[in-house]
Amino acid sequence: MSQTWWRGAAIYQVYLRSFADGNGDGVGDLAGLRSRLPYLKDLGIDAIWLNPWYPSPMADGGYDVADYRDIEPVFGTLAEAGRFIEEAHELDIKVIIDVVPNHSSTRSAWFQEALADPAARDRFWFADEPPNDWQSIFGGPAWTQVPDGQWYLHLFAPEQPDFNWANPDVHREFEDVLRFWFERGVDGFRIDSAALLFKSDTGYEDLDEVHDVYRRWREVADEYGERVLIGEVWLPDQERFARYLRPDELHTAFNFDFLSCPWEAAELRRVIDLTLATHTPIGAPPTWVLSNHDVTRPVTRYGRADTAFQHGGRLHGAPSDLELGYRRARAAALLSMALPGSVYVYQGEELGLPEVEDLPDELRQDPMYARSGGANPGRDGCRVPLPWSGEEPPFGFGGGTPWLPQPEGWRKLTAEAQRTDLGSMLNLYRTALRIRRESLGDGTLTWLPTTGQVLAFRRDSGLTCVTNLGPEPIGLPPGTVVLASGPLEDGALPADTTVWLA
Repeated sequence: MSQTWWRGAAIYQVYLRSFADGNGDGVGDLAGLRSRLPYLKDLGIDAIWLNPWYPSPMADGGYDVADYRDIEPVFGTLAEAGRFIEEAHELDIKVIIDVVPNHSSTRSAWFQEALADPAARDRFWFADEPPNDWQSIFGGPAWTQVPDGQWYLHLFAPEQPDFNWANPDVHREFEDVLRFWFERGVDGFRIDSAALLFKSDTGYEDLDEVHDVYRRWREVADEYGERVLIGEVWLPDQERFARYLRPDELHTAFNFDFLSCPWEAAELRRVIDLTLATHTPIGAPPTWVLSNHDVTRPVTRYGRADTAFQHGGRLHGAPSDLELGYRRARAAALLSMALPGSVYVYQGEELGLPEVEDLPDELRQDPMYARSGGANPGRDGCRVPLPWSGEEPPFGFGGGTPWLPQPEGWRKLTAEAQRTDLGSMLNLYRTALRIRRESLGDGTLTWLPTTGQVLAFRRDSGLTCVTNLGPEPIGLPPGTVVLASGPLEDGALPADTTVWLA
């Protein structure tokens, strides 16, 4: 791949606990991931992005990091992580890992030192009394008291104390962490909660000082050549969002406007135009994301009356027509892959998995559920372990009982069952990703004139993408059908279907 491989890459997100279990303890691990690398190569992805694999008490699925220079023993060892990186590279697959600079774990050496010695607390936010009434993003107060009476800040769970980025120690620590993993062959970092690092008397989101951090990180990344920095930046202001993508800061950032967008032609067109208008002037490639480990799976979301996504209103339990959602998810997949820039595939999207909404309450592990007193069901429903093969759970995930239960109905959705079905979601993704690598990816698009609830554009290669979001079939422009998300009707494009034409 070129030095700008990330501009048009297809990046597959691995939530390690739920991908594949190699040792039979019910939890996904590096052994399981390594065994499935041929599957990912065959799928046609360019890079793997892994959620945190560091030692952690798992108060928030690994985002409460206790040690940045090692691997969580449940997942494997540091040596095994090195072998995974080597094996992925042998298959021409890049490796991107998470970094969590906003907060630590209460089990980290720094925080344990702070608890033992009040003089060592400047690396975090401690106060004699809570200076404000901030609430945790996971629910409840954002301040927790320690035994000697002081309080510390945690924008997320109490087990995740926020770093104080006014302390130079924090800057040096994370620059060293970047180097530690770059020198072990990692190709990039996805930066969790990238806009939240600095705090002031009035707020904590998107303060100007954060850009100095990423300018320095970009200098570090550039020392290692083909490395990428990807920001998780939730900002409604596109002008401020674009500041993170200036040539001396991050390479790309997640496109949450597209991820959250309802299945409506006018709104999708608005978001796509806004995305391109934001990225083009600064020369940064857009990203296109349908889901991840924090959001409702598309098959379920697109089958609802309200097809948008909002963290504060996950619509848990709202009726969903899964057949309709499945058809729309196929159409959305081809639409997103045809757009210029990089595309993300969250594990299980390629299998058409729905959200699992009937998990037993006692098995839910997301702190959102506990912190909200059960009002927010949390994100466990999109984190259920993948079905690989067989007729009953654990569906080839591993030898033990999975850490979250899989629905019996997933026997029809296993990778094994879909591999030989030419019309399956898996084979749609395999074919689309192959064509995308040959004819799409980075570049520009030209909108074509349409009427009604239709999106149509032509890419640099000449490939045309048409998506019908209306209720009735439509005629197609001239061209040869390369791939369609569903059957055509006498040469017409049915509702909730996307077609690629040459």
